[in-house]
Amino acid sequence: MVDAARARKLADRIQQIVAEMLERRIKDPRLGFVTVTDTRITADLREATVFYTVFGSEAERADSAAALESAKGIIRSEVGRQTGVRFTPMLTFKHDPIPESARQLDDLITAARARDAEVARQAQNATYAGEPDPYRKPDDDERDGLAES
Repeated sequence: MVDAARARKLADRIQQIVAEMLERRIKDPRLGFVTVTDTRITADLREATVFYTVFGSEAERADSAAALESAKGIIRSEVGRQTGVRFTPMLTFKHDPIPESARQLDDLITAARARDAEVARQAQNATYAGEPDPYRKPDDDERDGLAES
């Protein structure tokens, strides 16, 4: 097996090569605004998964997926040429849902902040229901004890 550092370096290099290829060499009109977000490779360096995002609609995402699938052979050839490994890994392209999840989390955080601000605004003029400090103090106990004697 291969050590994890070597696998990570190879995955990073594959990510760079794929991003470069998509930017400069792949001229498929179906390919939209694609960003390569991550690459993971198996421990035996035989299979690499390239994660990507597409800026646009669901139809543009599907078109970009088809374009990546059709360009897979050319990209794999270039990965093999530039990395010089004995066995060029098989490439799999997978849409990365992280940006959409991050956008949903941002929306939830914004809504929570708005609710917090509303609660803070309501609490600004609030007063205690009873005395400001309803707890007995040791000084109070001594005074009560002296008064009873």
